[in-house]
Amino acid sequence: MKVTNWGNYPVIEATVHTPSTINDVRTVVTSSPELIARGLGRCYGDSSLNTAIVSTLRLNHILAFDEQSGNITCESGVSFAEILDAFVPRGWFVPVTPGTKFITVGGAIASDVHGKNHHIAGSFSAHLQSMKVMLHDGSVVLCSRDTHPDLFWATCGGMGLTGIILEATFRMVRIETAYIRQRIVKAKNIDAAIDAFEANKHWTYSVAWIDCLSKGDSLGRSALILGEHATKQEVGYRYRDPLKIDKGISIPVPLFLPDFVLNTYTVKIFNGLVNAKYIQGDSFVEYGPFFYPLDVFSDWNRIYGKRGFTQYQFVLPKETSRVGLRKVLERISLSGEGSFLAVLKLFGKQEGLLSFPQEGFTLALDFAISPTTLALLGELDELVCEHGGRLYLTKDVRMTKDVFEKGYSQAAKFLTTKNKFDTQKKFQSLQSKRIGLS
Repeated sequence: MKVTNWGNYPVIEATVHTPSTINDVRTVVTSSPELIARGLGRCYGDSSLNTAIVSTLRLNHILAFDEQSGNITCESGVSFAEILDAFVPRGWFVPVTPGTKFITVGGAIASDVHGKNHHIAGSFSAHLQSMKVMLHDGSVVLCSRDTHPDLFWATCGGMGLTGIILEATFRMVRIETAYIRQRIVKAKNIDAAIDAFEANKHWTYSVAWIDCLSKGDSLGRSALILGEHATKQEVGYRYRDPLKIDKGISIPVPLFLPDFVLNTYTVKIFNGLVNAKYIQGDSFVEYGPFFYPLDVFSDWNRIYGKRGFTQYQFVLPKETSRVGLRKVLERISLSGEGSFLAVLKLFGKQEGLLSFPQEGFTLALDFAISPTTLALLGELDELVCEHGGRLYLTKDVRMTKDVFEKGYSQAAKFLTTKNKFDTQKKFQSLQSKRIGLS
């Protein structure tokens, strides 16, 4: 069957296995020469693609929850959406979440996902207690920081290359309401945006929308969105039951849009509308629009057309972020290859061998796939490497081995651990072959 991930590029022919029990998984693993696990396919590129794929979507059971500690144990195919639907009304929230709730717990571990609170809470691995991983021979290993810590840290952010994640235990966060106390701070350019992040780093959640086509003194004009989980006292009389919210609507994008719809002019118009939408000040919003603004549009990836798109996300160390971000934005603005979506976040320190975050700033940009765009991204690679940064494996579909090795200094240590636990080199993806991790 034809399979692709969220970027709709590449599209490949693959055999997709959908086991529903651990024994089913073992049968597939031991009988396949090579394969990779895949959840909901929300990674943008080819990191969960291979000619043989193990879908974890039938491993979707919540196994246990401790009301005192907040520890939840579930199978790897359980989605964040399912967890939030079940536990927000009970006063619990996931500790770290990316910009979509339509990811699986296994995918969150494999990508070691980060969110708007990384500078305070770290990435998903910081809240992970333990997990069970099936190795190449069908054996199952329980690993944690204390038990098989080398496998634990190689699997967190390891893009599924150490084995099949079967289940995991992680710590949830207690909340009083399903609402976010939000503050909008406008910034006239990228320097003002960085200053605003630093001035507001005590806020738990922070993210900025960036206009990547603005120029001159307005280069990188931004709207910084800050947030805290609202308390019952703060929301007060506004809501009868502050832990319950309406399910909301889903707006479909039924067709792939023609390629000509997204161009420099339409992106400029869109950026102008977004800038006008963000009004400086405070408000209360439901958690969905705050964390997952695009989830209201089902299949929104179709707006880029059948050619597909890629999200180019990189991080720069704090000491080079100001200069490096300015150079990247200047290059994008000069090219006219505007990004429909550009998001800036602040990172804190990070553990892990292949975990993406490092202390500094990360910028994520969406680009439709085209020869001119791919050429531009090659130029941006040079700027990122020049300023000591790296690209996010979960969003990547075209990184070279050289760029990968420059950005990930512990890649050799990761390979040593992978080869220890995957002696048959069974767990591979198109990405791992491209960047030298197979």
